[in-house]
Amino acid sequence: AIVYTIVEMAKANDLNTYKYLTYLLSQRPNDKMSDEQLEQLAPWSETAKMNCQN
Repeated sequence: AIVYTIVEMAKANDLNTYKYLTYLLSQRPNDKMSDEQLEQLAPWSETAKMNCQN
């Protein structure tokens, strides 16, 4: 269910799903990241859009 949600959120924000999943895995989100760092990984962030746009 979590992966399905991630994929659907990427689609809803017009991101290339494969690029977005690759981007997330390369960043390796963890519990030590600040809120600002985690926000940059969100599919609606400008950083994610720059790296993963269709």
